[in-house]
Amino acid sequence: MDAATAGIAVVVGVCLLFVLVALLVVSKLFRKVEQGKALIVSKIRKVDVTFTGQVVLPVLHKAEVMDISVKTIEITRAGKEGLICKDNIRADIRITFFVKVSKTVEDVIRVAQAVGTARASDRDTLQELFHAKFSEALKTVGKQMDFTDLYTKREELRYRIIEVIGVDLNGYHLEDAAIDYLEQTPLNQLDPGNVLDAQGIRKITELTAVEHIRTNEAQRGEEKEITRQNVDAREAILELERRQTDAEIKQRREIETVRAREEAETARVVEEERLRAQSAFLQTEETLGVQRENQAREVAVAAKNRERVIAVESERIEKDRQLEVIARERETELTRIAAEKEVEAEKREIAEVIRERVAVDRTVAEQEESIKRLRAVEEAERERQAVIIAAEAEAQEKLVKDIKAAEAAEQSATHRAAEELTLAEARLKTADLDARAKLRAAEGIQAEAAAEGLAAVQVRDKEAEVIEKAGRAEAEATQARMRAEAEGARAKALAEAEAVGEKLRAEAAGLTEKAAAMAALDEASRGHEEYRLRLEAEKDVRLAGLEVQRQVAEAQATVLATGLESADINIVGGESVFLDRLVSSIALGKGVDGFVKNSETAQALAGPWLDGTASFTDDLSRILGSVSTADVQHLTVSALLMKLMQAGGENTGRFQELIAKAGELGLADTPLAALNGHARA
Repeated sequence: MDAATAGIAVVVGVCLLFVLVALLVVSKLFRKVEQGKALIVSKIRKVDVTFTGQVVLPVLHKAEVMDISVKTIEITRAGKEGLICKDNIRADIRITFFVKVSKTVEDVIRVAQAVGTARASDRDTLQELFHAKFSEALKTVGKQMDFTDLYTKREELRYRIIEVIGVDLNGYHLEDAAIDYLEQTPLNQLDPGNVLDAQGIRKITELTAVEHIRTNEAQRGEEKEITRQNVDAREAILELERRQTDAEIKQRREIETVRAREEAETARVVEEERLRAQSAFLQTEETLGVQRENQAREVAVAAKNRERVIAVESERIEKDRQLEVIARERETELTRIAAEKEVEAEKREIAEVIRERVAVDRTVAEQEESIKRLRAVEEAERERQAVIIAAEAEAQEKLVKDIKAAEAAEQSATHRAAEELTLAEARLKTADLDARAKLRAAEGIQAEAAAEGLAAVQVRDKEAEVIEKAGRAEAEATQARMRAEAEGARAKALAEAEAVGEKLRAEAAGLTEKAAAMAALDEASRGHEEYRLRLEAEKDVRLAGLEVQRQVAEAQATVLATGLESADINIVGGESVFLDRLVSSIALGKGVDGFVKNSETAQALAGPWLDGTASFTDDLSRILGSVSTADVQHLTVSALLMKLMQAGGENTGRFQELIAKAGELGLADTPLAALNGHARA
């Protein structure tokens, strides 16, 4: 039992020892493989491939590791070796292909047998193996697409290249392709002697010329739009400045009118107060004189002589007092006359300013005519430029047509030569000597046709150059002549503008800026011209009216002289006071009658009062119901018209004209009581 147990224990120990030794040997002989690599084990009768690991016996097996990870192959074509597209435009391209060994046992063994495990993933080896194939595929696909399609259809280009190459490459697998760089080959790197490059150069030149023309048109359109917007903005600014100036002038005029009216009202009140004070003083003097006379009479009872002396003295004192009163009244009248003279002088100055303004407006109109002439010259210049551009375009079109005809002739000759060459090759199968003779004849015909086409092209090029030179010479001559005419017209216009500017600075230096601003405003200039013509027409009408009034005044003077011959008139005042007042009253009445008769505004406002359909007293009482009788007695014509203007609504402008007309006739400060008394008389 013990022996059996010992034997079993020995057997178990030996087995365990054998297992441990086997495990140790296997661990030493087992080779693991990294990801992205494959282990190729060459055995006695077969080759095993594993992607994880395998036991490799030292003598019986040979183990090799192959890199099956993705590698890149870069294909670059640039310059004269650039890619030829369908439209014969050469492109510089750099494309990267991603290639790896297929992760299959058969493909790994195939690559190992064809290339070797060490060189299977070497970049130089891959470049040598696939460069020609990939380049050929790239050229094949590139020739099927236009140059612009290479940009817009890059995904299609990549798919086509992969489709032409295929994904199975004798054990290798094409994963993907990426286009790193794609640009047009510069013109200086193209060969003009190459037919394809020559056609590509022509295509590039035509396309770039068209794009340059479009770019130039866009730039010119941008400049025109910017210039138009600047002109519109400048016109708007000038219009706003004109409105601002008109508003400021109107405001200043209204302020001056109100100030003058208030000053006149103040002066009138002062004179009235002074008149009241003087009247009180005269009444006091009169009372004192009466008292003195009474006292003198009482004293004169005792002494006749003293009474005579006192009477004489009193008479002298009274005469002096009356002379002083008359002197004061004369001074007052002289002051009023002086004020009226100042008003007349101001009116004359205003008329002079209006005359100067009309002269400035005339000058502005002359400047506008000069500007119109300049515009006409500029318009002629633009038309001339348009004619020149049209002539150049026509010459260019003729040149392009001639070039196209020459190219067509050249292609026709080439096709005929190719046809003859094909026939000669066919006959070569029948008789070699006959084919050679016909081949030489075909070559002679080809050379002759090419010579004829080349001669035709050269002749047409010369004709196009002659036509172009003649057109350019004619256009340059026309341009020079029109430029000289434009320069002469511009110089003349500038000289006239300078002369007008000097005249304006000499006559009205203060109005130069306004005239310059108004030079571009045709509507304002026409308004001023119409205003000037209207003034002249009104002047003629008024002169005729004055002539009629003069004749009427002569007749009225005769009637007045006849009527006053037997009249009992008490003359109050010395010298010509009575006559002046009488004439002033008559002139005042005539002036009011003439104003009402000749003024459409006065007829429209006072028509109901004149024809009896309305009552002036009732209307005045209704408007001035809150005013006392004393205020109405002292109310002047200007104050009444101001109140009416404030409540006039649509007739405000007419009331302003009435105020101005009353100022011209000297009725602005006249009380309504005086007008009422005159009307009753």
